[in-house]
Amino acid sequence: MSTLPVLLKDPRILLIGGGAVAYRKASVLNDNQVRFKLLAETLIPEFDLLDPAVDTINKTLTKSDLKPFNIIVDATGNPAVAELLHAEKRQRFLLINIVDHADQCDFYFSSLLNYGLLKIAVSTDGASPTVGQVVRDKIKAMIPDNFAELVEEKAAERSRGAIDAFATREQALTRLAQVYLIGCGPGDVNLLTLQAYACIRQMDVVLYDHLIPQQILDIVPASAQQVYVGKQKEVHGRKQEEINQTILDYARQDLQVARLKSGDPYIFGRGAEEAEFLAQHGVRVQVLSGISSALSAPASAGIPLTARGYATNVSIVSAHLSGSRVNTDWLPLLLIPNHTTVVLMGLSFARQIASLALASGVSSEMPVAIVSNASRETQRTIITTLAELPAESLRAERPAVLVFGDVVKLHQILPHG
Repeated sequence: MSTLPVLLKDPRILLIGGGAVAYRKASVLNDNQVRFKLLAETLIPEFDLLDPAVDTINKTLTKSDLKPFNIIVDATGNPAVAELLHAEKRQRFLLINIVDHADQCDFYFSSLLNYGLLKIAVSTDGASPTVGQVVRDKIKAMIPDNFAELVEEKAAERSRGAIDAFATREQALTRLAQVYLIGCGPGDVNLLTLQAYACIRQMDVVLYDHLIPQQILDIVPASAQQVYVGKQKEVHGRKQEEINQTILDYARQDLQVARLKSGDPYIFGRGAEEAEFLAQHGVRVQVLSGISSALSAPASAGIPLTARGYATNVSIVSAHLSGSRVNTDWLPLLLIPNHTTVVLMGLSFARQIASLALASGVSSEMPVAIVSNASRETQRTIITTLAELPAESLRAERPAVLVFGDVVKLHQILPHG
């Protein structure tokens, strides 16, 4: 059997039947702005949902009803109707589709995607409409809703004779590009979400930094390219602008690109900057949340962020500003009763934090925890006070999370991860 997918311009179609099967075919035709007439004695109520309303002939089918049409869809399931159509076909040119009887069809309905001037049809030659639908849905996930705008723009350029195939290709690839910002949690591979794990396994390019452990990189397919874009304190590394451009360059190569972020991309991970940059250049971004060390580090050290009688609210802050400057705007939080403050990227500023907090009236005995390498085999927790924080910080390893508040006292009682 030989088949050829084609597009029909302004076809005149007769759809026979008023049941659920006919309604599905009518919906497909309606969604694709194809004009057709519907012939049925009675209709199920669902037909009233179609917009615009279907041009309907309410009567019993006769041979004369077929004459104005040369494309006919039989959705009745009635063998007598199929026989009438085959008899008509023996007398003149006629294309018929007997629904659910591939061997009696001259054409098949494809699983369709419609993006204005761009139409995508997936066909299995009637073998398995379900397979066609699955493939269609996979393609749909790749194509952004605004892709029709690009096709219309290119149609206008073609009408003016302004055709630039190279630029068009670049623009199309950019629109189709998608980057995944994946939160990889605090480090333990077992704390990856199932969504993150599945996504990493499908990537062509993975960009990562020094906070992503080897156990997570081992998940990356062997065929994928791994690109290091790390930035470490006091170690020369790439600037954020350079990282942004690198992600964009790979995305424009029609590759599946992932940027692996420690913790959660949107919690002091500069994920928002990367997402904004890509969006400004027309690239779709999907953010996969991860477990932030602000949550997992205290928990793995036996420190709940809230607990009745200890803390009724919690704040998560960063002590680090651009240019390696210390952020102290959050210090008044330490004066709030029954409050927990979790500080990320604060270990190297421990001396300044303690000095300014004490000067602002915070008790020198405020409990403080330093949790280093949260969730990893090298995790270590130091329990101290605000007054002793500067000295104890010298014994701690990076990366580390600082926890301020009475909840730190529960470290001695609750189980550790």
